[in-house]
Amino acid sequence: MIPPPLSSRDRILALLRCHADGWLSGEKISTELQLSRAAIWKQINSLRALGLAIEARHAKGYRLLEIPDLLFNSDVAGELDCRIVARSLDILQVVDSTNLQLKAQAEAGAAEGAVLVADQQLAGKGRLGRQWASPAGVNLYCSILLRPQIPVQQAPQLTFLSAVAVVDVLETVGKVKAEVKWPNDILVGGAKIAGLLNEMSAETEQINYVVLGIGINLNMTADQFPPELNYPATSVLLETGQLVDRRVFLRALLERLDFYYVEFLEQGFASIRQRWEQRCPIINRRVSVDAGPVGTVVGLEVDGALRLQFDAGTIERIVAGDVRLVN
Repeated sequence: MIPPPLSSRDRILALLRCHADGWLSGEKISTELQLSRAAIWKQINSLRALGLAIEARHAKGYRLLEIPDLLFNSDVAGELDCRIVARSLDILQVVDSTNLQLKAQAEAGAAEGAVLVADQQLAGKGRLGRQWASPAGVNLYCSILLRPQIPVQQAPQLTFLSAVAVVDVLETVGKVKAEVKWPNDILVGGAKIAGLLNEMSAETEQINYVVLGIGINLNMTADQFPPELNYPATSVLLETGQLVDRRVFLRALLERLDFYYVEFLEQGFASIRQRWEQRCPIINRRVSVDAGPVGTVVGLEVDGALRLQFDAGTIERIVAGDVRLVN
């Protein structure tokens, strides 16, 4: 895949990183990037405003002293191995919600595979309109635009696809053992570490687009969680004591999402469903739904509903509700 084009700011940052052991002259930047000295100075100041320490000296040029934990296109785009996901990639410092912004881009005609990442969300949201705490500089908040040619009723399958991808990368990069919770949460030791909010625009029999919204707690500390949370929450840092390189994690996540999405388009839902069921602790376990009926979870329907088998042998489709294990 051809990497998405980088902004002038990110191209300058990439050059500075390549010359991190010395000075980079303004002349070299101007020649390589075809930018005026005034344009270079403007972008240097833009990088400084984001928190990067850049020294400037007459007759020497510029030198990158240190880099805070910020995400930039140049850190991610050039190294991605994807076929569909991240055909375009935009990393912003602050947004209201990556889902809201990417839905607006989708309505304006953005192509499938567009990805929007934010360092901070001011109005992040989870399932049922709940707030998703989104402090700056610690976690991963991203949305992915897909336009699958599948029946509308199969759109929930993409939620399970994204859940499997998140669990995989939490294990391989984050080094934590995660599980899926139906319908759209990721847990570690019973505490939420990631959430999914997938939103769709569709007509009667045609999907216009699906936006996969993903929020993952990576380097969040205990004091950064809101005190009014109605569920236990955790982060990779709290579980392992180790900071996660967000650039590495993001690259791995986009590549895993791309792999599963291509597989899904070519082979259907069966393999994704099998992987999800393998990562779900309530499969073949007795559960209650909203403190009501008790039965054994025997799998997923193609539309994402849970299949609950009662003692008499009958099977009921569960499309919503709080599912809890029964001792």
